[in-house]
Amino acid sequence: MRSRNFILAILSVSLLSGCATLTQTFKSLTPKAIEKSVLSGREGGNGPVLVVKIDDTNGAHPQIGLEDADVVYIEEVEGGLTRIAAVFSSVIPMRIGPVRSARISDIEIMSQYGRVAFAYSGAQKKLLSVIVAANLENLGAQAQSPTIYTTDPARKQPYAMVLRADLLMQKIIDKGYVIDSARSVGWSFGDAKSEGVPISRVVLHWPAATYSAIWSKTESRWHLTHNNEPDLSETGKRLGPTTFVIQIVSITPSIYEDKFGAVTPFSNTVGTGTGYILRDGKSYTATWSRPSADVGTSWKALDGSEITFAPGQVWVALTDTEPDFTLITASAKPSPTK
Repeated sequence: MRSRNFILAILSVSLLSGCATLTQTFKSLTPKAIEKSVLSGREGGNGPVLVVKIDDTNGAHPQIGLEDADVVYIEEVEGGLTRIAAVFSSVIPMRIGPVRSARISDIEIMSQYGRVAFAYSGAQKKLLSVIVAANLENLGAQAQSPTIYTTDPARKQPYAMVLRADLLMQKIIDKGYVIDSARSVGWSFGDAKSEGVPISRVVLHWPAATYSAIWSKTESRWHLTHNNEPDLSETGKRLGPTTFVIQIVSITPSIYEDKFGAVTPFSNTVGTGTGYILRDGKSYTATWSRPSADVGTSWKALDGSEITFAPGQVWVALTDTEPDFTLITASAKPSPTK
C-alpha cells in the first residue's frame, strides 16, 4: 500500500510539474499587449510629457524632431506668423528645434496635459512671471546650461538653438522633478463612425503664413506644405499627421508685446467652437468643447456623436479663418476596376 501511495504521489507531482510547464509555455507564446499612446494612438509608452516651443518661420525650416511628436499645435504669433508647440511623450528624440520663446497661448494649451516639462528659449518679462506661476516645470533656456540648449553651427541665429532633449529628460530624473505622464486630452482613436466629405487638399491661412495638407493615399497620412514649400524635417522626412485638426478659435490681442512692440495674439482654446477633423482622406465638420483649462478638448459631429481620430500623429491648427477645401467630386473618382 505504501508503495502504491508513493507511486501515486510521484505521478501527481509529475502531472503538476507538467501543467506548470505547459502554463509557462502558453504564457510565453501569448503575445503581450502593445501599449498605445493616449495622445496619438500609435505604438509607444505614455511617459512624462515634454512640450517644446519651435520656430515656424521660413528660416527655421527644416525643423528638428517634429516627426516624433505625438501632438503638434500651430498657433498665431506677432505679425500674423505661426509658431509650433510640440508635445512629446511616447517618443522623445535626442534633438528638437529650433527652440524659440514662449507665448501666452501656450499656458492654456499645456494646462490640459497636466504638469508638463516646458522647454523654450525665453519670454518677455511680463510673461515670465505667469510661466513661473503656472502648473508646469519651468525649464526654459534662461536657467539651463548650454549643454542642454545647444547652438547648431550649421544654422544662423535666431534659428540655431537646439534642445538636447535626452539631457533635459535625464536632468528631470536626476533632480526628481515631478512631471505628469501622458493622459487623455479629450479625443479617442478608432474607426470613423460617420461619412466624411472626400477631399484631396486643404489650405489654411494666417495673416503672414500658409499651411496646406495634401492627402497621401500610399502613406495614409496628410503631407504638409509650409508657405507653399514641402514641410520637411531635418532628416528629410515629409512632415504630416494621420489626423489633422482644424480648430476655429477666437484670436484676440493680449496684454503682451514682443521686443519690437508688436502685440501678441491670444488663441482662446477654452469654451466651445467649430472646426474640422481630417482623417482617411476625408473632412468631418465638427464642434469642439473644453469646459475649463484643466480638461481636454472633445470633438463631436453635428449630430452629437463622437468623432474618433485615426491612430497616428495629431496636428492641431488654431485659426480664426475658415480653410479652403479641394473636394473630390463623384466625377473625379477613379472608375472601379473590373
